[in-house]
Amino acid sequence: MKKILIIQTASLGDVILSTPVAEKLHHFYPDADIEYLIKSGYQKIFYNHPFISNVLTWDKSQKKYDHLWELIKIVRRNRYDLVVNIQRFASSGLITAFSGALVRIGFSKNPLSLFFTKRVSHKIGKGKSSPHETERNLKLIESLTDDSPFPVKLYPSQHDYAKVSQYKTRQYITVAPGSLWFTKQFPEEKWIDFIRSTDKDLVIYFLGSPNEKDLCERIIEKSGHVNSINLTGKMSFLESAALMRDALMNYVNDSAPMHLASAVNAPVAAVYCSTVPEFGFGPLSEKRHIIQATEPPKCKPCGLHGFKKCPEKHFECAFKITNDQLLEVLK
Repeated sequence: MKKILIIQTASLGDVILSTPVAEKLHHFYPDADIEYLIKSGYQKIFYNHPFISNVLTWDKSQKKYDHLWELIKIVRRNRYDLVVNIQRFASSGLITAFSGALVRIGFSKNPLSLFFTKRVSHKIGKGKSSPHETERNLKLIESLTDDSPFPVKLYPSQHDYAKVSQYKTRQYITVAPGSLWFTKQFPEEKWIDFIRSTDKDLVIYFLGSPNEKDLCERIIEKSGHVNSINLTGKMSFLESAALMRDALMNYVNDSAPMHLASAVNAPVAAVYCSTVPEFGFGPLSEKRHIIQATEPPKCKPCGLHGFKKCPEKHFECAFKITNDQLLEVLK
C-alpha cells in the first residue's frame, strides 16, 4: 500500500471521527502516501498534518455534480492502491467504484458497495454495548491491520498554540452553544441560566461559527457575566482545539466542537438533548462528562441526527436537564 485515499465527505464531526483510520494506516504503512477527500471548507483541519500529504475537496455549494465528475477524474488519475470510503452515500460510492484502486473498501450500506472489493457492516444501535463510530470505522481496515483501537487526533501547530496563548493567562472554560439541529442544541435560556450561575471571576470563551455570533452575544448580554468573551468566527478549527485543550472544561452540544475536544484530549462536558451517546458518537477525551435528563421523556431519542423542531412540541429532553448538572462538572 504505497498510495492511500480516505473518503469522508460528510460533516466536520464525521471527518474528525475518521482520523483513527488515518492514524492506524500510518502506523502499519509508515511509508505510504495518505491523502483525504473531504467536503470543501473543512480542509484547514489537516493543515500542517505530519502525515496527511494532500487533501482533495468536493465543493457541494454549487455545480455539485459537475465537481463530482471532476473529482472522479482526479482520483483515477492519482492511481491509488487503496481507497477507504467511510461515507455511506452513493456519491462517494461512485468515486470509490471508478477510482481504479486495486483495493476498494467501504460500508455495505453504500448503494454502490457492490463495486467495492470489501464491504463491512455498519450498525448503529442505542444499547449500552453499541460500538463507537471510531470502532465501526476501524473495522473497514481490520483485514489490512489488526483489531486494536486508535485515537481520534488532530495536530494544532505551534503557531496555533501561540495565537491562543493570550487567552490562557487566567482559568477559563469554553462554551460552544450552537448546533446545526434545533433538537441537538441546549436551549438559549438554559445556557443563560448556567452562565449566570458561574463564578464571575471565571473567564468564559464562546466558540462557534460566524452564524452563531448573535446567539452568543445574546447569552452574554442576558447572563450579565462580565468575563465572557465572544470568539465565534474568529478562530480556525485548529486554533479552537488549541484553546480547548487547556480549559478547565469545554461545554458542548452533541456536535462538532465535542469531537474537536476529543481530538486534543481536552476535558469536555457534552450536553445531550434529543440524541443519546449510545448511538456511538460520544466524547472520547479521558476527562469527559455526559449531561442529559435524568428522567428523559419516553420519546427520547427521537432520531439519529436531530430535527429543526421538537416533534412532540415540548422539548422536554432539553428542559429537564438541570442547571446543577452543568455546574457539578466544574467542581
